[in-house]
Amino acid sequence: MSSGSEDTEGESWVQWFCSLKGNEFFCEVERSYIEDGFNLYGLRTFFPGNFQECLDLILDRVDPDESEDDEEKTQAAMRLYGLIHARYIITSHGLTTMLAKYRGGEFGKCPRALCWAQPVVPIGSYVDPNHEHVKVFCPRCGEVYTPVLPSGVEPVDGAFFGPTFPHLFFMTFEHDSPSVSPQKYVPRVFGFRVNSSSPSVSHLSHLKASSSSAGGADAVPGEGNGAADR
Repeated sequence: MSSGSEDTEGESWVQWFCSLKGNEFFCEVERSYIEDGFNLYGLRTFFPGNFQECLDLILDRVDPDESEDDEEKTQAAMRLYGLIHARYIITSHGLTTMLAKYRGGEFGKCPRALCWAQPVVPIGSYVDPNHEHVKVFCPRCGEVYTPVLPSGVEPVDGAFFGPTFPHLFFMTFEHDSPSVSPQKYVPRVFGFRVNSSSPSVSHLSHLKASSSSAGGADAVPGEGNGAADR
């Protein structure tokens, strides 16, 4: 971030960070939230040597040109912001901010064909960093997928979103949760449904539940079974 650039003049560190390619899932955390020490409780342990320096950088308390000369500090500040972000998005203000991004389709669509481009939300499997990259959760089929990223973009840590967010999100905004169950794919050979006991499909548990129901449709409504972590 250069203070001399016309495009970034007057731009805060948070705005700069969220505008970086690959950071589209992030929202801008309110400054007042970051300044409240209660919200940062426990995070200092992840940054034993430079927590305050990283925080000052995020809050624009230092000259941005100085941070350009310290890539390690900038990367640490990015990690700190990510962990703060994970806490912020499960607050009322954070959930509302993420709702706008969800409605705008900024998190992408479910890759499962029978979910018909259902918007997804980010999810992390762990609350601590350095375990797994961010995934996306589809509220229609209930599965988790690996998002497709542009070439050259590094995936972000899943801990910056956490496992609670997507489920609290749809509990809070029930009207934005899909009201129609996903369709199930039904394998057929020459138009006939493949018996659920066939070794070729016996591992597909959802077929056992539908095998007793008559049907001529290629897909039937019900609970989803999208392929996880594509």
